[in-house]
Amino acid sequence: MDWIIPLLSPVASFPLTALAELKGTLAFLRSSLSAFDFKSKKKKRRGVVGFCEVKMLWIKRFSGLVSAAMVLIVLSPSLQSFPPAEAIRSSHLDSYLRLHVPAGAGLSLDRFSFRKAPTFRNAGECGSGESEIPAGISVCDPNLVHVAITLDVEYLRGSIAAVHSILQHSLCPESVFFHFLVSENNLESLVRSTFPQLNFKVYYFDPEIVRSLISTSVRQALEQPLNYARNYLADLLEPCVHRVIYLDSDLVVVDDISKLWTTSLGSRTIGAPEYCHANFTKYFTASFWSNRQFSAAFAGRRPCYFNTGVMVIDLVRWRRVGYTKRIERWMEIQKSDRIYELGSLPPFLLVFAGHVAPIEHRWNQHGLGGDNVRGSCRDLHPGPVSLLHWSGSGKPWLRLDSKRPCPLDALWAPYDLYGHSH
Repeated sequence: MDWIIPLLSPVASFPLTALAELKGTLAFLRSSLSAFDFKSKKKKRRGVVGFCEVKMLWIKRFSGLVSAAMVLIVLSPSLQSFPPAEAIRSSHLDSYLRLHVPAGAGLSLDRFSFRKAPTFRNAGECGSGESEIPAGISVCDPNLVHVAITLDVEYLRGSIAAVHSILQHSLCPESVFFHFLVSENNLESLVRSTFPQLNFKVYYFDPEIVRSLISTSVRQALEQPLNYARNYLADLLEPCVHRVIYLDSDLVVVDDISKLWTTSLGSRTIGAPEYCHANFTKYFTASFWSNRQFSAAFAGRRPCYFNTGVMVIDLVRWRRVGYTKRIERWMEIQKSDRIYELGSLPPFLLVFAGHVAPIEHRWNQHGLGGDNVRGSCRDLHPGPVSLLHWSGSGKPWLRLDSKRPCPLDALWAPYDLYGHSH
């Protein structure tokens, strides 16, 4: 069970009583799991049944840390995975905003109070000692790892947790530079107060740039202009930034982000985990597939679904080819011909599907949002984990606040800095 330690390292900040309870939980799980051989295909179904029995027992015995305990079983690669879920925003967040942010009130920093994160320093093997790190590092420093994340009212809590997780697991956290895309003007001070030592820059994305290109979607939340800011990274970021990792706000990284940064893209412009077993046709309307002019876009390609919430992007090649214009062209076609129902995902699929550098699935264990309406929870896909992604309709902070969390939400909670320190 050593593989679970990196995921649980943030529990060092838990109260001592909670740590003691968690220790007992781990001991019980170790003894319970000893009866199952998860490596044996013959015993796979038996292992799943055993998991349910252990799970039910813990629901009866504990209320607080039961989710963290069950996670240790859920992470087993022998469990059945669910189909990929689109990285879409939940309509339930609209009601959350109406409750917490009155219409026309704007963003009040008092409503979003975050605890100050601990200071994260580079390890000795990062190439420079602590005293040699410049106070104001340049965004053009060739040794930096560049990460782009959006900041908005709906996902602010998730974005802060994502940044915290990246710093927590980076060998060289001071070598990570964050590019925050915003449509609000007063978020920089909040980020600085939460992460005083963070290397970052805030980029204002004008909603009017894309508003006229956005068509109605299956959910109103998908029509938010900031969802499309990733299309303009090559224009927003400095020309000296040649590569960037784009991350959604509803995820946490539980591995060193530099491993994802060094992924080879070969001749491709973007890299992402692909899911070729997914039904690719469902991402477009019947009228799209019946129109040969449109469907010919995939001629000569073997398109696979990929989640745009985790991408490594070669900005040099993007700028040279002009992919932003290509994406905008498909959005214009959508306005008149209705070729898809989702938001910002389909244009990316139209331009890049079949031309994506494959990245290990461990870097986007997505779909953990499940279905918040029915109260369903998702398990992880089989295999190792480097990034946990709550794409789907349920978000961990909302489920935790409502006292109806899914088991895997316990892995997000340690990175949550929301609220005043006690």
